[in-house]
Amino acid sequence: MDITPTGALGARVKGLAIGPLDEAVTTRLRLALAEHGVLAFRDPSADDAAFTAFMDSFGPAVFTDGETPVAGHPTLNVVSNVGRTTPPRSVFHIDTSYVSTPPAYTALRAVQLPEEGGETVFSDQFEAYDRLGDDTRRRLRHALVTHEASGMAIPDGEERRARHPLFLRHAHVDRTSLYLSTPARCTEVSGLDAEHARAEIEALYEHSIAPPYALRHRWVQGDVVIWDNRRTLHRADHSGVVGDRVLHRAMSIDAAA
Repeated sequence: MDITPTGALGARVKGLAIGPLDEAVTTRLRLALAEHGVLAFRDPSADDAAFTAFMDSFGPAVFTDGETPVAGHPTLNVVSNVGRTTPPRSVFHIDTSYVSTPPAYTALRAVQLPEEGGETVFSDQFEAYDRLGDDTRRRLRHALVTHEASGMAIPDGEERRARHPLFLRHAHVDRTSLYLSTPARCTEVSGLDAEHARAEIEALYEHSIAPPYALRHRWVQGDVVIWDNRRTLHRADHSGVVGDRVLHRAMSIDAAA
């Protein structure tokens, strides 16, 4: 297995088929995800069963209530623009951060790709934290942010809000990320009133998605891309898409954290 960085954020993995992984390989990939944020594989033979087994190697599956499951694979969901008259809306975010144990890893498998466009864009939250001013780090070093579900129907009894550190120390490397999602899903900051919390979140979010932190993945048939939600934000770029875009998504908790 060869892991080659593609820039400050992201790496390409060669020599590994998508499917169940032994513990030694999983451990190496966990560390690579912590170091590079995003790993891209190319395996045209991979199907949903292999994709599910691959993600199960990292830890228990997470499924977001309200998403469309893949037929026969209940832990996968469909990400698609098929049948839409307007492009889906996508902003930089963390997946399912409104639960107490959010998925550490998200992966997408290319099923059908458009003729043009449809890239996935990532923002490096280690770098975002590193570029904060010392005063901001001191002032907010113990801050907790309330993440809340928005724009989706959560069944009664299911989690819809959770508190997480604003500055998150990673479980596998000695680095800290700026851990927050879109401002619509970050509703409170400990120690701040509502007005100041809103201003702080919006300013930090704009800082976190500034262009120096970005990686753009251009999809090719056979691609499987996995990322670490603890150190990246992501969004789909739906501008300029020509044709149908269908991806299958899986999410996993980090069993080694």
